Amino acid sequence: MRIHIATDHAGLEFSRTLVDHLTNAGHEVHDHGPAEYDALDDYPAFCINAALAVARDQAEGVRALGVVFGGSGNGEQIAANKVRGIRAALVWSMDTAILARQHNDANVISIGARQHTVEEAIRYIDAFIAEPFSGDERHARRIAQLAEYEQTGDIAGKGVDAQA
Repeated sequence: MRIHIATDHAGLEFSRTLVDHLTNAGHEVHDHGPAEYDALDDYPAFCINAALAVARDQAEGVRALGVVFGGSGNGEQIAANKVRGIRAALVWSMDTAILARQHNDANVISIGARQHTVEEAIRYIDAFIAEPFSGDERHARRIAQLAEYEQTGDIAGKGVDAQA
């Protein structure tokens, strides 16, 4: 599988470990930055580029997922979710990693590099990558509603307040 990763300065060391781990596991890894430590770097472009690559790959039929991380993972998740077609989930446990895929068909996860040990984060990432989307009708229906809103600004018949 192709895995796109991005971080901020807080996750730079972890990114190097993660690239090695994922490559050794047989994945094709694309690191979207940063390439060097800069305490004042701005993570949005790195994470958006990783998310854009996931969305592009998936649109072309390439099996791809993304992993973004920073100090808390919050800003990185927000940045990735700005990309059309991306469903980025903040992961902080094994359950959230698995459910992100099973129920939400998340295609990007975000992890707080300062919130977990390297071993924990790698376990969550491995679980996320390995877990398939369940395909259950209720989950597929909800994901379709999110996509509809993303495309049209509304969810037909669901009472979305488009005026807000």
